Amino acid sequence: MLQSGGVESHMYQLATKLIDRGHKVIIITHSYKTRHGVRYLTNGLKVYYVPFFVIYRESTLPTVFSFFPIFRNILIREKIDIVHGHASLSSLCHEAILHARTMGLRTCFTDHSLFGFADAASILTNKLLKFTLSDVDHVICVSHTCKENTVLRAALDPSMVSVIPNAVVAENFKPDPTAASKSHITIVVISRLFYNKGTDLLVAAIPRICELHPSVHFIIAGSGPKAIDLEQMLEKHMLQDRVQMLGPVRHEEVRDVMVRGHIYLHPSLTEAFGTVLVEAASCGLYVVCTRVGGIPEVLPSHMTVFSRPEEDDLVSATSRAIKEIRMGRVKTEKFHEQVKSMYSWTDVAERTERVYEGICTGERVGLMERLKRYYGCGIWAGKLFVLCVVVDSLILVLLEFLFPQSGIDTARSWPTKAPRMTDGGGRRDRSKRRGSNVEAVVEEDLNGVREN
Repeated sequence: MLQSGGVESHMYQLATKLIDRGHKVIIITHSYKTRHGVRYLTNGLKVYYVPFFVIYRESTLPTVFSFFPIFRNILIREKIDIVHGHASLSSLCHEAILHARTMGLRTCFTDHSLFGFADAASILTNKLLKFTLSDVDHVICVSHTCKENTVLRAALDPSMVSVIPNAVVAENFKPDPTAASKSHITIVVISRLFYNKGTDLLVAAIPRICELHPSVHFIIAGSGPKAIDLEQMLEKHMLQDRVQMLGPVRHEEVRDVMVRGHIYLHPSLTEAFGTVLVEAASCGLYVVCTRVGGIPEVLPSHMTVFSRPEEDDLVSATSRAIKEIRMGRVKTEKFHEQVKSMYSWTDVAERTERVYEGICTGERVGLMERLKRYYGCGIWAGKLFVLCVVVDSLILVLLEFLFPQSGIDTARSWPTKAPRMTDGGGRRDRSKRRGSNVEAVVEEDLNGVREN
């Protein structure tokens, strides 16, 4: 996963914590440029980079069935029990859940985004989501707003949807009071420069904020199609000496950028959670953000100044934050310890583990019951969904005939903790680690997987 973002970070952190708790976890994604095959990351996390064609923003071309042979092979090789998909716009995620259900495995889905209901793109996405989630065992959302959105979009029973927020490794986002300038207020923006991230609002607000507050400077990190609009704005208003554009930064460099500022500005138009807000607060920044989506659920009110997603209100909210910082009314030095106590990936892993335990004890459904679920997805869409499932089931029969499970070699597991067992009193047996954490990068060729 070379496209580092909120979803990718979530998957990596969750996977490593689940491995720490004694589970075997692998990640399946598409290849990135020269990165393909199989690699081991820190803690023995195994990543399969499948050579699939990418069409837009690191999303693969939807093929529905062509992913099934190699996906089945990987699941059998690794002895997988649960398939956990992430992100509504990932075609690999939707296909993996479909194929896993056809193979009789348990499935779970985590939604990280908010979508509308009226535009063509949202309608198609929602119909695809309804197809996938019609036969999923459980759904996880990163905020209560995201849960409400997903339940409405996919027509789900709210009882089968849990809310488990993102988290942050607070130790990686420690404040540094000596890094920020003493002579002026610095506002930091770290975001992908797309329309939905509020870049147009940023372009309109920065000149007005700079005019109202001559001692304010900006640091902007990120890349995207809207970067050209920011550059044109700087040239038009001659703000090159007050606005520094860093371009894309690696996730491990985010903290070093954040600690240079006093205020973090987040003008997003839609957001299911906003992990970057937690990271900014952990670094000791006062957060100015729009009141949209799940953002109001992320941080307590004393850490944030909220704004409507409008230019005038964003300028006003930022001005209030600047005044609060100048007058010393905000005790940002206490933010780090407060965030550390609120968000933990260990807690996220424990709650996700309880979801896994719940779906493993549920009743298994047969093919006819699955077809009934899909048929109820719409007059025309239901029939198309049923056809897809029938074809998928026939492909599985063909694969079982051509490549029986007995002929597929089992992959060796990375040395890790013994599985956590529950004793009679309900306590967990925390066994000692059988192997040490070793950071290694192992290249393998997928030809062997294809041959099997």
